[in-house]
Amino acid sequence: MSELFSRTRIQILLPLPLSGVLDYLMPDELQLQKGDFVTVPLSGREVQGVVWDTDPENRDVPEEKLKYVIRKAELPPLPESLMKFVSWVANYTLSPLGSVLKMALSVPRKFDKPKKKILYRLSPELPEKLSPARTRVAEAAVGDMPMAVKSWCDIAAVGEGVVRGMIKAGQMVPVEVSGEESFLKPDIELERATLSKEQRDAAEQIILQQRSGTFQAMLLEGVTGSGKTEVYFEAIAEALRDKTAQVLVLVPEISLTAQWLERFKERFGSEPVIWHSEMTPAQRRRAWWATICGEARVIVGARSALFLPLQNLKLVIVDEEHSTTFKQDEGVMYNGRDMAVVRAMHMHCPVVLASATPSLETLINAESGKYDWLYLGERHGPAELPQMSCVDLKKYPLESGSWISQPLRMALEDNFVKGEQTLLYLNRRGYAPLTLCRSCGHRMECPHCSAWLVEHSRFNKLECHHCGFNRPKPNICPQCEAVDSLVAVGPGVERVAEEVAVLFPDARLAVMSSDEIASPASLKRMIESIERHEVDFIIGTQIVTKGYHFPMLTLVGVIDADLGMSGADPRAAERTWQQLEQVAGRAGRAEHAGRVIFQTYQPNHPVLQAIVCGDKDLFLEREAASREAQNLPPYGKLASLILSGPDRSKVVGAAKALGSKAPHSNDLKVLGPVPAPLSYLRGNHRYRFLVKAGTSVNLQNEIRCWLDLLPSQRGVKIQIDIDPYSFY
Repeated sequence: MSELFSRTRIQILLPLPLSGVLDYLMPDELQLQKGDFVTVPLSGREVQGVVWDTDPENRDVPEEKLKYVIRKAELPPLPESLMKFVSWVANYTLSPLGSVLKMALSVPRKFDKPKKKILYRLSPELPEKLSPARTRVAEAAVGDMPMAVKSWCDIAAVGEGVVRGMIKAGQMVPVEVSGEESFLKPDIELERATLSKEQRDAAEQIILQQRSGTFQAMLLEGVTGSGKTEVYFEAIAEALRDKTAQVLVLVPEISLTAQWLERFKERFGSEPVIWHSEMTPAQRRRAWWATICGEARVIVGARSALFLPLQNLKLVIVDEEHSTTFKQDEGVMYNGRDMAVVRAMHMHCPVVLASATPSLETLINAESGKYDWLYLGERHGPAELPQMSCVDLKKYPLESGSWISQPLRMALEDNFVKGEQTLLYLNRRGYAPLTLCRSCGHRMECPHCSAWLVEHSRFNKLECHHCGFNRPKPNICPQCEAVDSLVAVGPGVERVAEEVAVLFPDARLAVMSSDEIASPASLKRMIESIERHEVDFIIGTQIVTKGYHFPMLTLVGVIDADLGMSGADPRAAERTWQQLEQVAGRAGRAEHAGRVIFQTYQPNHPVLQAIVCGDKDLFLEREAASREAQNLPPYGKLASLILSGPDRSKVVGAAKALGSKAPHSNDLKVLGPVPAPLSYLRGNHRYRFLVKAGTSVNLQNEIRCWLDLLPSQRGVKIQIDIDPYSFY
């Protein structure tokens, strides 16, 4: 009986917020193994999960209480490396194991066997003479691989009528296939860009590491426009010489990568497999199946792509590694950059962290020798670094109702006359960040958050950028009922665009912000319009800092260089330096010389001095010294605990009870509880603890033991953020 007991009991992990696995019995006919996808009964319904252990040590639950696995899915098993990664992330972030697994299985109908579908391939008996459009279709064929009509249209750049006409004429024949349509494979033999010696040396170091088949983190640092992308394209091509290898490229925001995808297609002849949250369910399912079956060779995606079931990962690239969008601030709270290093470690392959403005954490790792350090100090081709200067707004005060100083205005006029493009940067969406009543001083606030409503004049609405609440802008003050008394305070990109339109009535304007760009397709259209020089002035938020290359863009004006310089965020100065350095890098990226002007009330601020004088090393040394003195990352550890709930008294009570049991030692301090900076968010009251610890402290164990001292309280949620990036 004991042998049967050991053989049939298995443990299943479900993609639910459960801290551990559940025991089930395995029917003899299934012969399950670790990683297999199964369907099991749970509370009267069927749920899908993964076999986590086939020989569990813990047998506390009596066998007679266990239920049998219902069925096994016709899928390759979840790779063991991904199972280890899921466990590692759960332990590090103090998240339920099932919640982390859910991120790896976030695909609808993933267990359903794909339906049969009709694809088309070229007929072996094509006529000798074809129309130019049909010739393009014939030349676009990839061997005898069948494709859908839309795929033929995309790869041959023809209309659907051309392909339908060839089908009707018998020049294309139908093929019934089972499963999803195949992705085009990258062609590594296509003509590549000519690399400089710096670029060749960097590429060769990555390739040598990749050939060794061992893990190593590598920082690829290079000034803006130095050609970092072409360097790691060479490494991707080398990895793909292994016919089963897969490459993962993480980008900060997949919707902002239109130019990157075009460059990839030019280099490899096809687009990579794309993964992000805006895909349709069918697109996600196709990409997920292609990944787990090993067909997807290069996957480019947002941070969630880390949890794809990659079978033979040989290289990981993290582009713009400094970007804060790699940090997930809800649900399982993790940093995609750091987890990419862990994912590569589990797969025994190199990971390349690329940036013109690396994070201080990455730089310290490179300086200590923990990461290899590759540096590109020159712009690729004829481009030179732009000239930079500050406009001291104390000497050149802004006119009433204006946000563009006289020196910047003169530079705009000169650039417009020369027929070159200008970018005006302000990291503030909407028309104005605040609307108040000039009669009684009432400020328009969100009813669900302790935040002001942002005015969006184009849509005549006020909106909360935290919870999404919005309302039409009223004509009457809701406090004193004064008519037409509400006025906009401060500038957003819409207001700057309005001023530019008055100054240059004949100019062509484009506003680049998330409010104006509804989809990746609309962003692509805007970028193409700018590239064709159909735009004279670009007014944008941080979207414009994402590595775009506009050859005729020669002037960048930063409307408010002081924005973000101060606050409770210990990374505020570093983050501002990165944003300003990145936006400055948009100027003069081709043969035309570039110029950058910063409007500021603090021209001697270390951040601006570092950029204008080109002495970033001094700034980063001071920043590192300041962090070390305060025991802040990367010289110490941080964790944030947020208690929240709709009943303020319950939240306060739970916070006080938890605070009374807080651990303290020479190497660990707990600050709080205090109201969070956003003390009311999405209808919940919020109190915060900040935990500071030395690098030798096992922070996760300390927090776990601390929370075990206090039973969970109904109506109060505790959110744990290891290595926090947001301090609201």
